[in-house]
Amino acid sequence: MDMGLVWIAVASVIGAAVAVGLGGIGPSFAEGFAVKQTIAAMAQQPDEASNLRSTLFVSMAMLESCAIYALLVAMILIFSNPFWNYGISVVAGK
Repeated sequence: MDMGLVWIAVASVIGAAVAVGLGGIGPSFAEGFAVKQTIAAMAQQPDEASNLRSTLFVSMAMLESCAIYALLVAMILIFSNPFWNYGISVVAGK
């Protein structure tokens, strides 16, 4: 196996790990902060709990989509990396 393909594989795995790591940290902190603020607001205004809860669920879905996009980028890097074709063509051209 050519070392160029090995480096492409290593870079793909590292890039996927970074994408999932950073893409999971941000939304998790944001979701925790949103839940904390919603619970505090529900404690102060119990009559508005149903409105706050529905708004929380919508915002949690939007925040979670960021983590899902990071997972999607990681899957693309691992399973359908566009650099694989370039690496294979370089090896075949030699």
